[in-house]
Amino acid sequence: MKFLLAVVLLLHGPFWGFDLIVVDARAYPPVSSGTQVGIKEHHQMDPNKNLLVPLIVASSALGAILLSLLCLWIYHRKNSLKSHQKNAYISDSLKGLSLAPFMSTNNSLRLSCNKGAALVMDYKLLETATENFQESKILGVGGFGCVYKARLGENIDVAVKRLNGGSPDSAREFETEVALLSKIQHPNIISLLGYSIHGETRLLVYELMQNGSLETQLHGSSLGSALSWHHRMKIALDTARGLEYLHEHCKPAVIHRDLKSSNILLDSNFNARLSDFGLAITDGTQKKKNIKLSGTLGYVAPEYLLDGKLTDKSDVYGFGVVLLELLLGRMPLEKLGPAQCQSIVSWAMPQLTDRSKLPSIVDPVIRNTMDLKHLYQVAAVAVLCVQPEPSYRPLIKDVLYSLIPLVPVELGGTLTVAPPAVPRSG
Repeated sequence: MKFLLAVVLLLHGPFWGFDLIVVDARAYPPVSSGTQVGIKEHHQMDPNKNLLVPLIVASSALGAILLSLLCLWIYHRKNSLKSHQKNAYISDSLKGLSLAPFMSTNNSLRLSCNKGAALVMDYKLLETATENFQESKILGVGGFGCVYKARLGENIDVAVKRLNGGSPDSAREFETEVALLSKIQHPNIISLLGYSIHGETRLLVYELMQNGSLETQLHGSSLGSALSWHHRMKIALDTARGLEYLHEHCKPAVIHRDLKSSNILLDSNFNARLSDFGLAITDGTQKKKNIKLSGTLGYVAPEYLLDGKLTDKSDVYGFGVVLLELLLGRMPLEKLGPAQCQSIVSWAMPQLTDRSKLPSIVDPVIRNTMDLKHLYQVAAVAVLCVQPEPSYRPLIKDVLYSLIPLVPVELGGTLTVAPPAVPRSG
């Protein structure tokens, strides 16, 4: 537009100069030497008036050029807006949420999530990025769908959760996840990069966590071999920090309701982030509505399972089970027979408080690699977290403070680890 304004100024400049000449000519006093003299002076001005024709022609040409440029600009702008609107998908199910402007394919690559808004992303872009949701791209399988690895652009890797079907539970979990994660920003909580809706298919796009879930690391093919004692304590500390943010700093407080090792994701440096907030609720909601019993057996607190009582101490119980997994390397539930299971809590409780037995039940991968005083302290924290009576369990902030001194400084704690002694030569 600056260019068009400059053209207009150049176009109208000659007319202003010409008008001043005409006005000045009329302002001269009348000549008293008779009519013939007046006619003669009139003829003397003809050369100036003859400039009018070429000026009009030049102005018309410039006007035509200007009009053409203006038409081209309007046409380009109109097509750009059509292209922008073509790639937007609008969902009535998300009315009331704070939504960012609908993004075109090019703008979808700007992966940033503003607090209080979720980024709407182009479905076709995500379909292409997952190679049409190819089976080889699956990272994991959940209750309502699969999580796929996807690549946006040349070097942006993300995880795409695909929720299929239009069931009320699926739609509710999707809306809860978008509403919560679009407002939460914390280094130990997964980042929601965007979402997309296409018919009954809903997509959630997260940052990619290169080391998968804690469940896969502990109970997968590697059986925890990549996780040293200090890294396990770092994961426990990160998880406690994420929960402490939800319980203490969110207003109202958020109860995760499905804390388990498969919902703790690990990046390339084994930094842990809480994920899967589809079942999360705000504190107080359970008092106003009849909340459906949800969660995963082995992690669900007994008072919630038996009586439907749900508080932040329910998350603390789930954290205690995860801490036992990190300590013992065992599954939360193990089959004893066709219809019989044993929980890690009931199996470990009698031995966790016996200092003579405790070292022998620790995961063989990390056995004898830690200071025994630290081992006893972690076992004591785990025992408190899984107490049957919720009032006996600590607040998550107390758990956090007890773990900080057990994690090396370089991993986010306050523990100073002495370098290994150099053997003397000779």
